[in-house]
Amino acid sequence: MYASREDIGYDFGDDSKVGSKTVKPNPNIDGGWAWMIVLSSFLVHILIMGSQMALGILNMEWLQEFNQSRGLTAWVSSLSMGITLIVGPFIGLFISMCGCRKTALIGGILNALGWILSAYASNVHYLFLTFGVTAGVGSGMVYLPAVVMVGQYFQKRRALAQGLSTTGTGFGAFLMTALLKYLCTEFGWRNAMFLQGAISLNLCVCGALMRPLSHKHVVNEKYVVRSNIDDNQAKALSHSAETIKSNGVLSEEPEKKEEAANEVLDNVQHIENGSNSRSGRNMYGLRILKTVSQLMLTVRKGFAIWYSSYFGAASLFTNRVFVAFVIWALFAYSSFVIPFIHLPEIVKQYNLSSQNHIFPLTSIIAIVHIFGKVILGIISDLPCISTWNVFLMANFSLVTCILTLPLMQTYISLAVVCALIGFSSGYFSLMPVVTEDLVGTKHLANAYGIIICANGISALFGPPFAGWIYDITQKYDFSFYISGLLYMVGIIFLLIQPCIQKKQPREKSTEEAQV
Repeated sequence: MYASREDIGYDFGDDSKVGSKTVKPNPNIDGGWAWMIVLSSFLVHILIMGSQMALGILNMEWLQEFNQSRGLTAWVSSLSMGITLIVGPFIGLFISMCGCRKTALIGGILNALGWILSAYASNVHYLFLTFGVTAGVGSGMVYLPAVVMVGQYFQKRRALAQGLSTTGTGFGAFLMTALLKYLCTEFGWRNAMFLQGAISLNLCVCGALMRPLSHKHVVNEKYVVRSNIDDNQAKALSHSAETIKSNGVLSEEPEKKEEAANEVLDNVQHIENGSNSRSGRNMYGLRILKTVSQLMLTVRKGFAIWYSSYFGAASLFTNRVFVAFVIWALFAYSSFVIPFIHLPEIVKQYNLSSQNHIFPLTSIIAIVHIFGKVILGIISDLPCISTWNVFLMANFSLVTCILTLPLMQTYISLAVVCALIGFSSGYFSLMPVVTEDLVGTKHLANAYGIIICANGISALFGPPFAGWIYDITQKYDFSFYISGLLYMVGIIFLLIQPCIQKKQPREKSTEEAQV
């Protein structure tokens, strides 16, 4: 993972001659503050991803308020979801330069501002800018650091830690659905969005908890070596003074020495009083220059790392399995988002509103989604189980549910399919783990930024596409069928590339045997 100057305690002084550094294992890895990072990430998922999964409530309010088509209105929700993920690669640049904590703090303020400004919307296009872009960018600036920090702090139990933190999406979808429904009923959707903006300011608290991994053991050793050097220098000076005394150079009378010392002190004080103003200005200018140079060095270093990851010789796109993973992400996320956005409308079409009001189908997905993430995370951490295989099986289960959902027209059958969707979509907790296995911890921020960017493109076009299909056919069936088939194409890419990777070494070995 690329760390900023803040993350690694970068010192711009010349420490190359200080001595060798002995790096000891950090006690906060897999324990200690690592669990506070999990808590912070959990709360981020509640406030960001949970709120976005509850946007179906606001979508119905916007349809009634602005009297626009379902396709156009769905763009508000999809813009917010899509931009949250699409900005991932650019947030990776921010993390490389500023660190996760500062990035998350700025994002929390932007997200709250987007919610509050949306309360004054006069049309759907106003919401595109305030809620879709402003709140979306702010969400992305908090979401990626929350995922990356968990990957930094955990090595042995990564899947479980990511599973626990991302269960916030399920809790958030359940809690925020109930909260937004209550706020819209009691205060109207405008006041509901204003209050939600105030709640979103807690993202700044979550960002403050994202303490960078420190290497104090290394820094303390550096200072110990420096102090030893200073002691040795002092001893050498005292020894040289004694030698000079013994040679008679300093054998003057004590009175003469005191008079000479007083004259020197008077001269020094006079010089200091005369040059205080000039030296103060010079020191102030030097401090500004040093700060600017340090900032420029940090920006250049972060940009160089970010650029080399995407376009350099060691580009992430030279990894074929990673490229297949990106193609899969382009089709996968919309299949999960579409039910959350359009299920309230589907329930109304089937005249199931009374049953859905008692226990909403989106809440069923959210609750089971929590257990799915934790259970799949525990299974993936078992030594005899492959995380990749668990990930693929969950994908197959989810795409099957998406293709069969339009066939269900009773509340019980829809509830069963929604429960399966919730459990299967628990593979989201495995995405950072699979990404880290493919590219390593060093490239996790940029690689996962690309993955969630692809997910964002999927979320951006998925719900409006489903609304557009409904406007033409007056049914949501074809939307689920088409998104399910595209999802299947992405899974096929995941299956093909590992087979190609395994075949290549065998082909090389046979050629070497022939030679």
